[in-house]
Amino acid sequence: MDGKARLIRALLMSSVMVLMVTLLPTLLHLGLRSDFVLQWVKAYSIASPVAAGTAFVIMPAARRLSECIVGRLNGTH
Repeated sequence: MDGKARLIRALLMSSVMVLMVTLLPTLLHLGLRSDFVLQWVKAYSIASPVAAGTAFVIMPAARRLSECIVGRLNGTH
């Protein structure tokens, strides 16, 4: 996979994950108050670059590890 595709995949995957892991705890912690969206956007803006960078770095190893696990489960490794 080329660098652009890897970066786009990392951004897409991490964006959805960060949305969920910031939205739900923010909602549970604060409730639906008047500044909820602002507080959620703050949490998202902090977590999103960290998650995207982590996904970009970890994705090749995660892909290899998952292929290895599936290979062992299928008896091909």
